[in-house]
Amino acid sequence: MSEAVDVVVVGLGPGGEDLAGSLAEAGLKVVGIEKSLVGGECPYWGCVPSKMMIRAADMLAEARRVPGHAGATTVTPNWAPVARRIRDEATDNWNDKVAVDRFVGKGGHFVRGAGRLVGPGEVAVGERTFRASKAVVLATGTSAAIPPIDGLASVRYWTNHEAIEVETLPGSLTVLGGGAIGVELAQVFTRFGVRATIVEAADRILPMEEPEAGDTVAKVLRSEGVEILTGTAVTAVGQDGEKIVAEVGGRRVAAERLLVATGRRANLEGLGLEHAGVDPKARFIPVDEHLRVAPGVWAIGDVTGKGLFTHIAMYQSRIATADILGKTDEVADYRSLPRVTFADPEVGAAGLTEAQARERGIAVRIGMTQVPSTARGWIHGFGNDGFIKLVEDAGRGILVGATSCGPAGGEVLSMLALAIHAQVTTRALRQMIYAYPTFHRGVEDALRDLAENKPA
Repeated sequence: MSEAVDVVVVGLGPGGEDLAGSLAEAGLKVVGIEKSLVGGECPYWGCVPSKMMIRAADMLAEARRVPGHAGATTVTPNWAPVARRIRDEATDNWNDKVAVDRFVGKGGHFVRGAGRLVGPGEVAVGERTFRASKAVVLATGTSAAIPPIDGLASVRYWTNHEAIEVETLPGSLTVLGGGAIGVELAQVFTRFGVRATIVEAADRILPMEEPEAGDTVAKVLRSEGVEILTGTAVTAVGQDGEKIVAEVGGRRVAAERLLVATGRRANLEGLGLEHAGVDPKARFIPVDEHLRVAPGVWAIGDVTGKGLFTHIAMYQSRIATADILGKTDEVADYRSLPRVTFADPEVGAAGLTEAQARERGIAVRIGMTQVPSTARGWIHGFGNDGFIKLVEDAGRGILVGATSCGPAGGEVLSMLALAIHAQVTTRALRQMIYAYPTFHRGVEDALRDLAENKPA
């Protein structure tokens, strides 16, 4: 017999845990189901530990910039403190007891296992079946997408999990994929003495961002010793003694380890989507502005395909929670969707790229400035690579996209994301006072350039 509850949440990543906890605190009987770790990828193998790694690598880079700025210094990389800090943060070697206790403490009922829809409002996990009177929420997240490369299954490759968990660094690493994950990890390991090669099938790294972003970051990576191969794909992989060899565009690239960072795929297999009227072979779960999938069914987070970011999952959690509680005035708005690649230089972007805006038929006007040409960029000196790029809908006089690449690029992005979201006119932005000398003052320079250009 099925057990009667108010809400069943399948998947307790950042969004699922937040939603389930909020509904439990609201007095509903909530069952949260998770087969892996409560909290999802972000605190264990994603956002948090990777940024700890990046913080450590950035400190090394800054120490190496001391000569010429403040005298002389030497620095010897040591991975042990980084690995130890990650294990401490992941609550004793990837144990989610603290997260489970947090959810249960809010009044939730936790079940370990893989949940699946088996009928209207019904979710099965193991031998148990729960019948939800108010809502079923699907939030199963994503996993590393593994490309069908000949021989790949026969070697011990890394995904982000193994890269985060590593305690002893290899001497060399080949990274398949030049997106955010591949770029961030390649730079981290390089700064700790690993010889890294990035292979990206697109014509540039960070292909989802502005071309200038990929070009700027590539220049810095190459200066640090990273080999970057773009516009070519890996056709085969094999083991050769202690090395893993990748066939890339007619040449052989050998390294001690191989990191696959070629994107993510939604965890939808076996979820029973047909019981919600969704094609089981769909790439993502279609949702409306309230995150509804079908009567009584909602989906949030990576499975919706709106952006594979923790902040999107948390944003959607708030909207779906309100909708389930009958507060339907909040709707999802992705026009200023922010994203940050935490490389050095950091790439923050929001809204549309120039190419995306043109594809939509928008009369585009562009404004740009180079960070080294700003007062703060000049003061900053070494490590000041970057730019600010603004994409304006010239017909409406508002920003529809922006990129802030450089030191603290993700922080400078905040005002640009707000301007896009609130549809602040570029005229109003030009009338603002910008603190001197800050990195965000470069936005004023980009706005000046924007005003001088003609829409196209």
